[in-house]
Amino acid sequence: MTGRTTYPAGPVLGLLAAVQLSGCAVAAPEAEAGRMAGQTEYLGVETRLLDGDLVNFFVSAKGDEAKKDVVAYADCAAAQYALIRGFGFARHVRTNVAHEAGIWRADAVYTISPALPEGLRKLDAEVVVANCRDNGIPTV
Repeated sequence: MTGRTTYPAGPVLGLLAAVQLSGCAVAAPEAEAGRMAGQTEYLGVETRLLDGDLVNFFVSAKGDEAKKDVVAYADCAAAQYALIRGFGFARHVRTNVAHEAGIWRADAVYTISPALPEGLRKLDAEVVVANCRDNGIPTV
């Protein structure tokens, strides 16, 4: 793979703000994969539980805006997953982004928790999922 970028857990407050403002959207379950918002086609989410509260998300997308949208897509998946598990928050640990054959892929890790976690990049799951719904980015 080429074009690998790592987004550290710390200095991405601007990205969190962008996600909060631009948001993500929840699609109906039958419309999850392949849904388009603007120029991005969302290709699906794979979720792996690494440890009790540590979760790995693999998401992929293609299109003109997919490079930035794939990171928001991972946030949307993490926020929805937290809600499904009965938690209200997620904390971003790391995201690796790669591009191959026109498809952008993000490999992102988050912790989920019932209370606001420590750390710089925290997601209020209900707020993020609502923003996801408003902006057409699918969740798990």
